[in-house]
Parts: sequence; structure tokens; C-alpha cells
Amino acid sequence: MFYDWLTIYQDHNERLPFLGDTRELVIDVESGETLTERQPAFQHKGSFSTSLSIRISGGRVTVKGNPSRINRIDNLVGYQSVDECVAVYNQILLTHGLPPFTRCTKTFQLLNVGTGKYMTTSDGATIQELHITTNKTVGKGNEQDYLRGISTQRYRNSIPRLHSNGTTVDWLSVKGNASLIYPSIYIKHHELALHQIDKIKRLHGVGSPEYKYIQDVYALCLDLGVVRFEQKLKSRYLRRENLQFWGLSDFSTLNKIHTEFLNIDKTLSINAMTYQSIADLLKKESICKSTASANATASYYFMWLHGQRFNLQKRQVQTHRARLRKLHIDIAEKCDTTKHTAVRIKEVREIAVQEMAVPDWYVMPATNHLRLVA
Repeated sequence: MFYDWLTIYQDHNERLPFLGDTRELVIDVESGETLTERQPAFQHKGSFSTSLSIRISGGRVTVKGNPSRINRIDNLVGYQSVDECVAVYNQILLTHGLPPFTRCTKTFQLLNVGTGKYMTTSDGATIQELHITTNKTVGKGNEQDYLRGISTQRYRNSIPRLHSNGTTVDWLSVKGNASLIYPSIYIKHHELALHQIDKIKRLHGVGSPEYKYIQDVYALCLDLGVVRFEQKLKSRYLRRENLQFWGLSDFSTLNKIHTEFLNIDKTLSINAMTYQSIADLLKKESICKSTASANATASYYFMWLHGQRFNLQKRQVQTHRARLRKLHIDIAEKCDTTKHTAVRIKEVREIAVQEMAVPDWYVMPATNHLRLVA
């Protein structure tokens, strides 16, 4: 697991320097008093057409971007700790004469005069958004079939959505949003072709070592069939799990939720099971106690595969639905035969899924130059 996005801020009691040529003032009309001042977001430009956004508003400094991408041709593999990501940001802040982010040592309550509610803040840096990701390989040419199968699986009560080009699947709530976590899986070589290869070609030329390197990365992803699992952890989720305060938060707890996401394909083998194998599995997993009840629930699966829609208000339907959901089959959703194909992980069509091994020639993100600020 590594990190490929970080939005973080910290409030300072000192006057901060201006990074651009303009600033915005908020003035009280009656008194003429300047209430606050802020600067337009400043784009720090790195090499290989990479950038980070730095925003200054009063004494607050906010930085957002992809620390694993800055000054690198690609970010197939990135930093594996939040500390490394913050260290990248701190180096950049120091080059602009801005104070670096510091670790939180304590938290305290502040009263929001406008709402009358208390909010928890700290004496250090606060994280607003964090993206965690892992690369898996499914074999060349298997990527779209794999995503089509994955798009039959719910995750954290969110509904899967297979994009029309077949290269991405994501999960949204019933209302079509993702206020806590936005999970997605996409084909990495397609993303490289869409966003990176032509950019490196324009910047460095066809004969450049940079262009050859990005082509090698593309070929690696194409030959192995690399798909990227990514979860965007929003501010609400970080606050709920007490993961917003750098220095006080234990980010190792993210391993559990990320492992859960990575294991979403473990149940794909049931998608093309026969009537009898579903009944057997219901008994094997102790979901049904008798053969009769297992056969009854399996019959609902069979009807669902053939387009039957059910009245979810009936207790009988609710019972069978609850049993099948334990097998990650939801008969409340319309069965999409374009997704429920004969492809089964490690079964009918041998799609061997594993985490991507990093080749020796791949240029890992530098760590020896990073200076962590306490």
C-alpha cells in the first residue's frame, strides 16, 4: 500500500509571505477593518510537468497534490508512509520561505461562534484527504474481463458502477455520492496512455531517455495486466476514525480497510456457479442449516440470473436475499448478464490475481534526501 494524494493544512500565528502578485482582502464595510486576507492558490511547478497547490489564507497554509508524483516521470509505485509524503511537502514549503508542517502533540476544543458548536483542532498539521492505493496484476488482456466481474460486487454498502469504456469501476452510494470513501479500480496502462505518455513525448522528445522510460513502464503495465486499487479517504472519514492529526494518528489502521478492499475479488468465483453449487456453498458456509432451505435460496439465485425481479417488501424475499448477500450476491440489483459472464477468478478462465512485483529497473521515489520535520 502506498499514498498518492495528500491534502493537509496547518494554522500559524505568524505573518506569511506572499507567493504571487495578488491577494484578496475581506473588509468589514462599516468599520473598514480588514477581517482576513488570502492569496490565490499558488502552483508549485516541479520537473516532468508535475505540480502541487499551495494556498495561504490568513495564517493557514494548505498543500494538496500527489507527493508520490512530484518531480517524477510516473507514480506507479509511491511513498509508503504519510511521514514521507509530508517530508516532500516540507521541502517545498521551505523553498518558498513558508513554515513546514509540524506534528501534532495535543488537541483542544474551539467554539465556532457562528454555529455555536465546538470543533476539535490541534497544535500541528491536519489532514483533509488521503488516497491509498495498491497495484495488482491480472495478466495481459484480462483487465476488462476482471473489472466486469468486479463490478458485480458491492463494497461497504456502495453500488458498483462500470464506466462505459470498461477501464474503470467505482462504488457510489444509493444517492450517487461518496462522502466518506471513494473506491475505484482502473486499468493502469490505459491511464498512462491517457495522461502521461504524450506529455513526456512533448516535453522531452521521442529519442529521450525519459520517453523510453515511460514507454517501459507502460509496457510493464500492459504485459502484466496491472489494475490499480485506489481509495480516496475524505475528510469526514478521517475525522470519524481520528486519522486527521499528523503525529497523533495511527495510520496502520488503514491496512485493515485496504485489505478488505483488495479482497473484494475473493468471492468472484460464485458468479457463474450452477444451481447445485450455490446450494452446496450455502450449506458449507453454514448460511443454511438444511438442504431444503439451501435449495430454496438457490432457486432465488437461479430466477435472478434469468431476469426475475422480486418484491423486496416480502419477508420471504428478504430472508433469501439476506442469505445470498453473505455470498456477495444481491438479488435486489438487476442481474446484468454483461457482467455475470463465465469468467471466474482462478477457475473457468485462469485469471491469477496477485500484487505487482516491482522490477529492478523501476526508479523508486527518493527517500534519502527527505528531511522529516518534528
